[in-house]
Amino acid sequence: MTKIAVWGSFGGMAADLPRQLPDEDVVAPKDESELSKAADAECAIGTNNGARVRKLLDAAPKLRWYHSVGAGVEDLVGVREFRDRGITLTNNSGPYDIQIAEHALAFILAGAKRLHVYRDQQMRRNWKEHRQDELRGSTLVVYGLGSIGGEIARLGAALGMHVIGVRRRVEAVAGVDRIVPPELLADVAAEADYLAIAAPLTRSTRGAISRDVMGRMKKTAWIVNIARGAIVDEDALVEALRAGRLGGAGLDAFTTEPLPADHPLWTLENVMISPHSSNSSPHVRERTLALFNENLRRFKAGEDLLNRVDFEAGY
Repeated sequence: MTKIAVWGSFGGMAADLPRQLPDEDVVAPKDESELSKAADAECAIGTNNGARVRKLLDAAPKLRWYHSVGAGVEDLVGVREFRDRGITLTNNSGPYDIQIAEHALAFILAGAKRLHVYRDQQMRRNWKEHRQDELRGSTLVVYGLGSIGGEIARLGAALGMHVIGVRRRVEAVAGVDRIVPPELLADVAAEADYLAIAAPLTRSTRGAISRDVMGRMKKTAWIVNIARGAIVDEDALVEALRAGRLGGAGLDAFTTEPLPADHPLWTLENVMISPHSSNSSPHVRERTLALFNENLRRFKAGEDLLNRVDFEAGY
C-alpha cells in the first residue's frame, strides 16, 4: 500500500482517486490546516502553484514523487526542495493535447474565415462580405513541438497546411514538413501564414516572439498563443496589430491574467480572446487519472516515470 496525497480538488479528483485506487492509502487535505494528513505520503498529485507545493513538501518529508496536474511547470522548477531532496517531478503533458490543439485550430479557422468579424456584424445586424482565406496550402509554423504542438501540427497537416516546426531536438514529427532549431525562429516566422505558440515557458522561450520576429512576419499573418503569455512581447504585438503589420491574433494566454480590463488587446478588432480556457474538456480528468495511475504502477515497480521534468530545461 502506497500513501498518496491529493493536493487540490481538481473537479472531483480528490473523490475519484480513492475509488480508482481502493488498495492504496489516499489522503486529500482540504487546505494547509490539514496537511498533517500527508506527513507519511510517498507521492502526491496536485497543483502547479509553486507556493502551495512548497507547503506540501514541507509537510511531507517522505515524499519521493510529485505529479503536477498542469502541463506547464514553470512555477515548480524553481522549487529548490525538488532538487535538494531528490523528489521526482512529473507533469501532465498528454491529457491536454486534444482540446488545446482544437482550440488553436479554432482560432486559425476563425481568423481565416473572418468569423470574429461576422460575429461582431451579427450583433449589429450588418450584412457585409469580407475576403476569406483557405487553409489548404498555407504555412503553419508551430513553435514548440511537444505533445500539444505535435497535435496542432497533425491537425494542420490534415487540412493540407504546410507545417514547419521549431524545436530544440531536430527530429522527425508526424505531419511536419520541416523542423528547425529555435535559432531559426525568425526565419521561418517570415514564411508563416499562422504562427502557433505551443512551447513551455522557460528562460529561453520567455519573450521569444519578439518585436524582431513579428517584424519579419507577413502583414497578413496571424499569431495564435495557447501556451504562456510571457512568450510573446505583448507591447510589440499590440503595436503591430494596431499598425496593420499583422493580420490578427488568437490569444488564450497573457502575461497578466486575468487580462486587465483596460488592456488595449480587448479593443482590437483583429484579436480574438479566450480566458486561458483552451485546456477545458470533459475528458481531461479521466486522461489525467489514467496517466497518474500508469505512473503509480511504474513508481511501485521501480520503473522510469512518464513525463519526468528536466529541471535544467524547465519542462
